[in-house]
Amino acid sequence: MLEQLNSVFFDEANELLDNLEEQLLALSDNSGDPETIAAVFRAMHTIKGSSAMFGFNEISTFTHEAESAMDQVRNGLIPVTPDLINLLLKARDHIRSLLDVGTEVSEEVHHQSEALILDFKVYVQSHGGNAVETVSSVKKIEKIPTDKGASFTWRIKFRPSATIMQNGTRPELLIKELTELGTATVVPFYNDLPPLSKMDSELCYFSWDVILTTTKTKNDIEDVFIFLDSESKFEVEKIDLLLGENNKIGEILVSRKDVSQHDVDEILRAKKQLGSMLIDKKIVSEEQIRSALAEQQHLKSLTPTGQVQNQASSSTLRISSAKLDQLVDLVGELVTFNARLDQEATKTENITFKNLSEQCDRIAVMMRDISMGLRMIPVGTLFQKFKRTVHDLSMQLGKQVEMVTIGAETELDKTVIEKLNDPLLHLIRNSVDHGIELPNERIEKGKSPVGTVTLSAKHVGAFINISIKDDGKGLDKNAIREKAIQKKLIGPDDSLSDSEIFNLIFQPGFSTAKQVTSVSGRGVGLDVVKKDLGTLGGQVSTESEQGKGTTFILKIPLTMAIIDGMLVTIGSVTYIIPLNTISECITSKITKEQMDDYFIVTKNHGKDLKSVNLRKFFKIEEPLPDHQEIVSVYDGDEVYGLVVDKILGSQQTVIKPLGPLYGNCTGINSSTILGDGSVALILDIFQLTMMIKNSESADGQ
Repeated sequence: MLEQLNSVFFDEANELLDNLEEQLLALSDNSGDPETIAAVFRAMHTIKGSSAMFGFNEISTFTHEAESAMDQVRNGLIPVTPDLINLLLKARDHIRSLLDVGTEVSEEVHHQSEALILDFKVYVQSHGGNAVETVSSVKKIEKIPTDKGASFTWRIKFRPSATIMQNGTRPELLIKELTELGTATVVPFYNDLPPLSKMDSELCYFSWDVILTTTKTKNDIEDVFIFLDSESKFEVEKIDLLLGENNKIGEILVSRKDVSQHDVDEILRAKKQLGSMLIDKKIVSEEQIRSALAEQQHLKSLTPTGQVQNQASSSTLRISSAKLDQLVDLVGELVTFNARLDQEATKTENITFKNLSEQCDRIAVMMRDISMGLRMIPVGTLFQKFKRTVHDLSMQLGKQVEMVTIGAETELDKTVIEKLNDPLLHLIRNSVDHGIELPNERIEKGKSPVGTVTLSAKHVGAFINISIKDDGKGLDKNAIREKAIQKKLIGPDDSLSDSEIFNLIFQPGFSTAKQVTSVSGRGVGLDVVKKDLGTLGGQVSTESEQGKGTTFILKIPLTMAIIDGMLVTIGSVTYIIPLNTISECITSKITKEQMDDYFIVTKNHGKDLKSVNLRKFFKIEEPLPDHQEIVSVYDGDEVYGLVVDKILGSQQTVIKPLGPLYGNCTGINSSTILGDGSVALILDIFQLTMMIKNSESADGQ
């Protein structure tokens, strides 16, 4: 039981530390934000209290000093400076290391705690933190700068006249304007709506109740209705019920003056359902009950400060990633079993057996989608880690760099995100070290002294594109070429395109740095990026313009577990093409002479379609069938073709990784097990289309 409690403490503490790092980096960008200051203080306070409760006294004692410093910041006694941010980040890292060692703290770690505690005390004293011993609560509030007023919740009843639209007023726009003032719940009433045959398009049959939580005043709300006609009515009333609580429906109805307290008490004494009885006795209407219920839910969703609560906290469940992986593995086994079941059902030609197989297939598809959906998490969780990396590197290198994220809500498979950490880390370090110039160099070039590294993510078909872009000096093509010639990667007379030159930086041991630093210069890093992306079935490309910056573009499949695949045959061998990469399947007349070539050009929708001849590529010597088929695929950039003998159909595919012996097989990504127990190879669309692109580039030269 104690181990379970400790596990809960460690999980929550690690989550708090992750959030704390995010808040500290946000505070470094906006040092006067009172909400972020309060959030940092609360995180420190929670860690201190929880660690003391579970017996981690070293953590509790150390965190107390950081919390005390933040308390003085919160009270306006000491300022937030870069030195304090760095000190708090060091404290956050030290707390993480204390969590790792648990209760058995070594003398060395204890000395590190004491040294940081001393740093906090020196900082507080040097910034006048002890100048004021006590501060009244009123003065404490005044010390915190804020431009936000207090939030109040208002009940607005809007009853437009039937002819309101005839004078040019659009009531739905008034409702929209109200919702833009804050957090709003809108309850429409349409009981007066006549049958369609009797409806007049120039008349208004609707009315509305709006529950609005806002920092605006009553006058601001009433100004929305300033041009309302005299026959239309509205009421604005402040709600004094408890926020964040489940207010009883009877209290809300009494507050709205829809019923008397006497009527409510009488029904409650009879122990009957309040809403139904009030409607049955015709004390209130269904519309009034519906509006009161909406108000109840609105108030429940707000914190006492008037902010919307995070509903996910009550509807989400923390689960072990190992259990989630086990679930996906079991679904994979079910998919493989179902493929065998379907094959047997087809052989027996038993209708009942076939129907059961199809029903099992539908269930397996639903289970696959749900289990895969559970593994999909926003890439923002990964992006956020690198803000600290950029912050520390810029301090270490004497540069000013900010990190911008775009598309952080884009979702990707958990296992893919885990394997992306190292490649992205290397690319970001490269951008900050090699790409972004020193502040004085940037000013001389007419740039802002603050460089920018932008991480963006977006879905492109069956893939996700992640780009790392900097606004630095860009890649020096001549320097890369000279280094490549020096390392005998290319010959002096070789003619290479810009993209081919840029790709040389991903060769093992390649570096153009003139001196080795603690960050880079040893030729280690970018070759690892290419290797790691290869294990994911992805690829990396580079775009750069001298003086303007460099962009690394990563293309990665959305998942690495279970996919829909198209079965194709070449000779007697079965291959699988990921279904979400396929544009269309084409029956095309290809001559025997064309089948002698690696690349075949055919017409499709009036345009040239360049395809790779997989029979020739995989050196399959079996006799040619009467005709070939082409599967056109989209790799995120262009549509290309794959020439196969026959297209068999689609089926769910469980991805099985290939062993290290087959790691360098071009055109093959992974494998799967078919229903009859045989193994089929899954084609690597990126590698195959890249071969076609390279052939086009060679033709152009």
